[in-house]
Amino acid sequence: MAEALHISRSGYYAGRQRPPSRREEENRELVKKMEVIHQLNRQVYGSPRMTMELKAQGVGCSLKRVAWLMKENGIAARTRRKFKVTTGSQHQFPVAPNLLGQSFTAEHPNRVWASDITYISTGEGWLYLAIIRDLHSRLVVGWSMQERLQRDLVLDAFRQAVMRRRPLPGLIFHSDRGVQYACSDFRELLASHQAVQSMSGKGNCYDNAVCESFFGTLKTELVYLSRFRTRAEAKEAIFDYIEIFYNRQRRHSTLGYLSPAEFERQFYSKCA
Repeated sequence: MAEALHISRSGYYAGRQRPPSRREEENRELVKKMEVIHQLNRQVYGSPRMTMELKAQGVGCSLKRVAWLMKENGIAARTRRKFKVTTGSQHQFPVAPNLLGQSFTAEHPNRVWASDITYISTGEGWLYLAIIRDLHSRLVVGWSMQERLQRDLVLDAFRQAVMRRRPLPGLIFHSDRGVQYACSDFRELLASHQAVQSMSGKGNCYDNAVCESFFGTLKTELVYLSRFRTRAEAKEAIFDYIEIFYNRQRRHSTLGYLSPAEFERQFYSKCA
């Protein structure tokens, strides 16, 4: 081996006895911190989020160095699967115009909300989940889970969001054209809070991409990794994911790698 590598035997044995360099020791400590962050954040952070989390903890490091160490030590973010969300848009209810035009931003909280529905498989059958996101901070401000795909699913999610956030008149509420959002009960509920309804174009999933993105993240980071024996088990896990991890802990690239809750906190502190 020494001959093949063009080194002396004495040099090889001297190298084995040499203590690790300062850089090697720093890398070992950095990897230990990265492994802890990886586990505490459900193994979902890639190198950009990992770098921001380390810096938030006072650890100086570059993105390039973090990416290399993650690759060398097998620390990888979970990858997203493709999925399809179906919408029951064949109905006779009125359809609202699309007021967003795929512009999923808002300068202030509680000015624009977006909502959608998906389903989760359990040992007892499907569990349906409706969520409402604030487009200012990406915070999930309201959600509801039920075993049947009925209008109460979105009615309950909206009532929860209103109770928590107390939006002013003029709130824009965006969704797809599903019958749950177009039905008279839901339109009357929006009107009672002086909210303005907006709906995606026919068959255009990109018109509600902000909610589709959340469901992709939820399924990649939780649903696809779990086997829920009961709906109650799924509800508990989803509650924990939304309220504890996603809203308050998970760093978002669109928010400068802050969590939604921290992004809002900083916004309000600047306004004070």
